[in-house]
Amino acid sequence: MSGQVRCQDLLASLSDYVDGVLDEALCREIEAHMAACPNCRVVVDTLRKTIYLYHQMSKEPATLPSVVQERLYRMLHLDDYRKL
Repeated sequence: MSGQVRCQDLLASLSDYVDGVLDEALCREIEAHMAACPNCRVVVDTLRKTIYLYHQMSKEPATLPSVVQERLYRMLHLDDYRKL
């Protein structure tokens, strides 16, 4: 990804960028793009928050009331999978 970074290019490298495993030059290109692209900033921020929340939830798993679980499975059409 040389030259200007496009939104699609950013999406392809997003996970590696957030994980901090991209080389510095590519990170600088992505950061320059995000400085001018509010949509990509939102995507990166949302991914970071999602990862943070996932790690928090894995420390203290939440339980849903059975009524809520049943309604969720029904809405997602997963009623049959719940019984497995």
